[in-house]
Amino acid sequence: MAQPQSKKIFFENLSGAGKAIAVLTSGGDAQGMNAAVRAVVRMGLYVGAKVYFIHEGYQGMVDGGENIEEASWESVSSMLQVGGTVIGSARCKEFRSHEGRLKAAHNLVQQGITNLCVIGGDGSLTGANLFREEWNGLLTELVEQGSIEADAVQKYSALHIVGMVGSIDNDFCGTDMTIGTDSALHRIIEVVDAIMTTAQSHQRTFVLEVMGRHCGYLALVSALACGADWVLIPEMPPEDGWEDTMCEKLSATRSRGTRLNIIIVAEGAIDRHGKPITSGIVKDLVVKCLGFDTRVTILGHVQRGGTPSAFDRILASRMGVEAVLALLETTANTPACVVSLCGNQSVRLPLMECVQMTQEVQRAMDGKRFEEAVKLRGRSFENNLKTYKLLAHRKPESELPVSNFNVAVLNVGAPSAGMNAAVRSAVRVGISEGHKMFAVSDGFEGFSKGQIKEVKWADVGGWTGQGGSLLGTKRTLPAKHVDKIAEQMREHNINALLIVGGFETCDRIKQSASGTKRRVFIIETMGGYCGYLASVGGLAAGADAAYIYEEPFDIRDLQANVEHLTEKMKTSIQRGLVLRNENCNENYTTDFIYQLYSEEGRGVFDSRKNVLGHMQQGGAPSPFDRNFGTKISAKAMQWVTKKLVETFRQGRVFANTEDTCCLLGMRRRALVFQPVVQLKGETDFVHRIPKEQWWLKLRPLMKILAKYKTSYDVSDSGQLEHVVRNRPKESDASVTM
Repeated sequence: MAQPQSKKIFFENLSGAGKAIAVLTSGGDAQGMNAAVRAVVRMGLYVGAKVYFIHEGYQGMVDGGENIEEASWESVSSMLQVGGTVIGSARCKEFRSHEGRLKAAHNLVQQGITNLCVIGGDGSLTGANLFREEWNGLLTELVEQGSIEADAVQKYSALHIVGMVGSIDNDFCGTDMTIGTDSALHRIIEVVDAIMTTAQSHQRTFVLEVMGRHCGYLALVSALACGADWVLIPEMPPEDGWEDTMCEKLSATRSRGTRLNIIIVAEGAIDRHGKPITSGIVKDLVVKCLGFDTRVTILGHVQRGGTPSAFDRILASRMGVEAVLALLETTANTPACVVSLCGNQSVRLPLMECVQMTQEVQRAMDGKRFEEAVKLRGRSFENNLKTYKLLAHRKPESELPVSNFNVAVLNVGAPSAGMNAAVRSAVRVGISEGHKMFAVSDGFEGFSKGQIKEVKWADVGGWTGQGGSLLGTKRTLPAKHVDKIAEQMREHNINALLIVGGFETCDRIKQSASGTKRRVFIIETMGGYCGYLASVGGLAAGADAAYIYEEPFDIRDLQANVEHLTEKMKTSIQRGLVLRNENCNENYTTDFIYQLYSEEGRGVFDSRKNVLGHMQQGGAPSPFDRNFGTKISAKAMQWVTKKLVETFRQGRVFANTEDTCCLLGMRRRALVFQPVVQLKGETDFVHRIPKEQWWLKLRPLMKILAKYKTSYDVSDSGQLEHVVRNRPKESDASVTM
């Protein structure tokens, strides 16, 4: 599909005046729904539309009255970090009937509402589409009953629907991630990490049951993220005789010195004959066959609770803004659409195409066509399953290919969460490809000193959840050690190198501000000269401003920000958050900005400052980092194998072309291997950042949601795409999970 020409929407010419938009949440709640509601309300008000809450989902729409309430800018303050949905959600049997939808139509017409943002699952979105299709008939019926004036049919002739998928199960086809999924994974991984310590102490086996009646995404990705020994999901039931296979695997793991086993079961797990496999059945099987001390933990609704993750807040905020843009651009002939995520881009897809494909998955499962069900879930799901099998189940030595290649893995640069997951993945995929794998300690400096040793499959067990870099890493560049490194590569006959490295904390601080009166926090983030952490952290935390190197600013900008915040503080807004990237400006330091805000805000608000420092690098990796590190490293190792085979001639590897030294990273919707030499023209080496940063397009969102007038680039928006069964191969491992 041809890319749309770049265009910008400005505050002055957005056509929201005279429109009424209503937002509702329906079905099960999911963390991040409030962020979506907030974004819809503020973007709608920003463009001049009236915006309404519909409380209690479709039930509130049917009941009307106080359930349909006009929203204000302040009414969505302090809800970004709150889990669940503050406007309520209820399953509504009455809306499924014609009479119920007739009442709902009457209630909307009374408020002049013809634009709906529906946040829910496939059932909620299907109901919205049916409502849209019946709309004209419902209005005609209301005229015949004398409930509305005849001219209302013409005045409110079309109902426009845009959906956002709020579901912790990630069970909706057409989007890489649904709102709430990442937060649910956080809850699961927190429990798994806690359980692993007690399991290790007592040499126990734990069986964890997670949500997923019809979709095994949570079980699969949490198994991948924690390195579980076995996972059971409804889309891919185990082969007959799985009981013996699983017990043999658990026994073999224990025999290698591991003190615990983790088995993850989706609540909808079944065998090949459709018979349920419950956590209790699995526990009894392990006790009977192996005699292991085994416990069951059923996570239940804890997976829906808690604070939404940064990922979910950003995803929901982007989707909410995109939903309003879609409503502004829709016509009477535009089909209902759903806002989805593909790679790192928001896209619009026909709602019913997505619903129909989601229903196809269930039909395939009901018909025991499990391979088809996995493919219909999408390449991301399919790739997760393949990667899990590759890393969790070691092939016997007799089945491994013999490559005669030696591959070394090392970490360079600053330590970051997810590095260990990437190393584990590289080592195990490399062994599965038949390579002899080596680990280098302390980066290039350690390499030059000969700190290199062979690593086996079991050596990287349990690495996925560890923070920092277990191999050790230093910022030392290879230039001054190149001769010694070359000597070590010859000595160990290293044919390929896989290098991992490279050139959320605001939330609790803002919650602290929430408990006080009129307080502004000035927060300094890391990032060198790259403003990603400050910008995206600001979007996730609802910041009022974020100062970064990529967008130069002066004293006039600082003064304007203070004045803007002061005006907001004079209303009901009681708190503010300002982020500053550590190297954004050598003169406008964190202390300077703190003193400026303190002085100029005197009598209106007081200020506090906080330098986050190296705590940003610490802690256990998030589910996203574990999963992304695992998948991107597996993909990199498979690429290394392919290149080794291609360049092997006469007993030697001839890796002397540009495409044998590449950087693997995300570009728009795909993971791309780009030759390092090509990066020269795209990189600012002085400041160690790319010359073009994709995330800069997200900065206007933060400003809009903080009530600044600004331009917003929508060059990637506006086109309704279509659901495809197979994406290009490069995007198998998406930046989401």
